[in-house]
Amino acid sequence: MAVTLLSHEVSDLCLGKPALRSLSISSTTIADALNALKITGENYLSVWSCDHNLHHINNQTQNIEDCRCIGKICMVDIVCFLSKEENLLNPSSALQSPVSSIISKVSGTIRHVEPHSSLLDAIDLILEGAQNLVIPIKSSIHQRKKLVQKQCLGSTTTLHNGHEFCWITQEDVIRYLLNLIGLFSPIPAYSIESLGLISTDLHAVRYHDRASSAIGSILDALAKQTSVAVVDEDGILIGEISPFTLACCDETVTAAVTTLSAGDLMAFIDCGGPPEDIMRVVKARLIEKKLEGMLDLLEEVQVPMTTSGSSSDEEFASSPTATLSSSNSRSGKYSRFGSYSTRMVRRAEAIVCHPRSSLVAVMVQALAHRVNYVWVLEDDYSLVGIVTFSDMLKVFREHLPSIEK
Repeated sequence: MAVTLLSHEVSDLCLGKPALRSLSISSTTIADALNALKITGENYLSVWSCDHNLHHINNQTQNIEDCRCIGKICMVDIVCFLSKEENLLNPSSALQSPVSSIISKVSGTIRHVEPHSSLLDAIDLILEGAQNLVIPIKSSIHQRKKLVQKQCLGSTTTLHNGHEFCWITQEDVIRYLLNLIGLFSPIPAYSIESLGLISTDLHAVRYHDRASSAIGSILDALAKQTSVAVVDEDGILIGEISPFTLACCDETVTAAVTTLSAGDLMAFIDCGGPPEDIMRVVKARLIEKKLEGMLDLLEEVQVPMTTSGSSSDEEFASSPTATLSSSNSRSGKYSRFGSYSTRMVRRAEAIVCHPRSSLVAVMVQALAHRVNYVWVLEDDYSLVGIVTFSDMLKVFREHLPSIEK
C-alpha cells in the first residue's frame, strides 16, 4: 500500500496549481522584474534562459527552442541588491542592472522534473538541495493559444515548446505526506527532540544590531527557506526578520534596512505599515548619510504610514520595537506573551514550538502558517534551534524502507 501511494507521479502534486510567471534572463532589467512583481502580485517569478539551436530532422533544418528555468526572484533579492553600498547612492541606476545580477549562483536549487517522475524521486531531489521542482503542465491547444497572448510588463505565463509549467515546493510535498501520515505510525507521534530534528544551524541577530548587518543572513535564509531570529542579550527570541514578510513589502524597505536596527525593522515591515515615528527617523538618517537617491525613492513610492493617534501611539510606545527615543525605551525589557503555538511581536508572528512537541504537531503548525520552519524554544523562551521541512523530509525518507515491508 505504501509503495503504491508513495510512487505516485509528481505531476499529481501540480493539480490546481497555477502556471508559472516567467522573466527572460536575456532582456530583463531589475526594474522590469520589480514592476512585474508588483503588477502580477506574485511573491516569486521564475527566470528562464532560452537558446535557439538549429537541428537537422528528416533532412530538414528546424529551429528548436531549448528553454530552462534557471532561478527565481522576489522582492527580497531586489532589496538586498539595493542595500549594497555601491547601490545606495543611486538606486535608480542600480535598478537598470540586468536581472542576472540578483539570480542565485547556487546550482541545483531549481530542477526540471518529468511529469511521470515518482514522489520518491522528488523527495530525493529536495534532499539534494532543490528548492523548486519545475514540471510541465498538460493543457489543451486552446488553452495554450490563450496563454501565448497573456503578457504583463515582461512577465508572461511560462509557455515553451507548447508547454506551460508549474513548480512544486517542500510545502507541497509535506502537505501530501501529511495526508499519508498514518502509514508512518508511530514516528509522527515522536517528539522532534527524540527524532533529532532540532537544528542549531540558524541565523540570529541581536535586537539592537544594525539591520544592515543581517543582509547576508537574510539572503541565506531566503535560499534555505528559513528566517533570521531576532534575540536579546540572553538569547531570548524577540521576533524574526522573515524573508517571506520582506517579500510582501516594496523596494522602499531598503531605506529601513539601511538606517534602522533589527528590532525597529520588525516594526517597519509590520503588516499594519510603518509608524510615522519610524518613518521620520528613516528619512532623517538618510539625509544624515547623504543618501538623497534613496530618499527620493522613498518619497516617489510614497510608503503608507500608520496615522498617529492615541491607540497607535500607545501601541508603539508599549511595543518591544519602540527604541527610537529614550522616552519609549523600557530599560532593555521586552514584552513577551503568547503560547507555544505562536508568539506575537506587534502583529508579526514568530511560529514556535517546544522540543517535546510531536513531529505531526509541528508539521500541522508550519503548514497552517505557510512557513517552512518552526523556531524551537525552551520554557524560558530561550532559542534552542529550528525545525525545517527539509529535516522533516529526511526523517520520512529514512523510515520509508521500514513501512514498505
